[in-house]
Amino acid sequence: MAKVLVVDDESEMRNLVRIYLRADGHSVEEATDGVQALDIISTSRPDVIVLDVMMPGMDGLETCSFIRSQYPDIPILMLTARTSIEDKVSGLSVGADDYLTKPFDGRELVARVRALYRRAYRDTHEKYRIDPIDMVVDMQSRTVSVGSTHISLTPKEFELVVLLTRHPGRTFPREEILERVWSGEYGGETRTVDSHVKNIREKLRETGVTPDPIKTVWGVGYKFEVES
Repeated sequence: MAKVLVVDDESEMRNLVRIYLRADGHSVEEATDGVQALDIISTSRPDVIVLDVMMPGMDGLETCSFIRSQYPDIPILMLTARTSIEDKVSGLSVGADDYLTKPFDGRELVARVRALYRRAYRDTHEKYRIDPIDMVVDMQSRTVSVGSTHISLTPKEFELVVLLTRHPGRTFPREEILERVWSGEYGGETRTVDSHVKNIREKLRETGVTPDPIKTVWGVGYKFEVES
């Protein structure tokens, strides 16, 4: 499994995360602050980093930004006690791949780390199927099909489909989708997300997919959920 670096100034939290991850078969290294984390990364590159936001001195956001500038391919899961969308988007905007709010369930922590590891080190030729709607996403050709029907998607529509389908059941706020798919290039204009979701829904409906697997979470964003 993965080699995980846990960065947190609280020993109890590091111990808790270590217990969960080791029980799932991962190896764990620990750092008490951002500076120590950077030293460890330079000599013993981890597969995944679990990084706390609130740390004295070099906080998690600054640490994340520096790691991302030097090691763009290492997935980072941020731990935060803050629950506002703005705080979460701040973490994603400096390069975090995912976030988890404290207190958290150990099973969710393990699932998030596993997902980041798989996504970062998967075969770039991966093709995956979504049942029972017989939807296939091909990462190599960057195409989506339902049954024998190919769906014509723009590059951003494809990236949005990949984001949602790789995290079934997870609600993505519009701001987070904008940051992940468009890298903030639309200056926070969330209507861009809505218009792309509308286009994708129409294209899925034309292939006979019903009910719509892209669900609206009112006041928040969207999630992908197939009804069995």
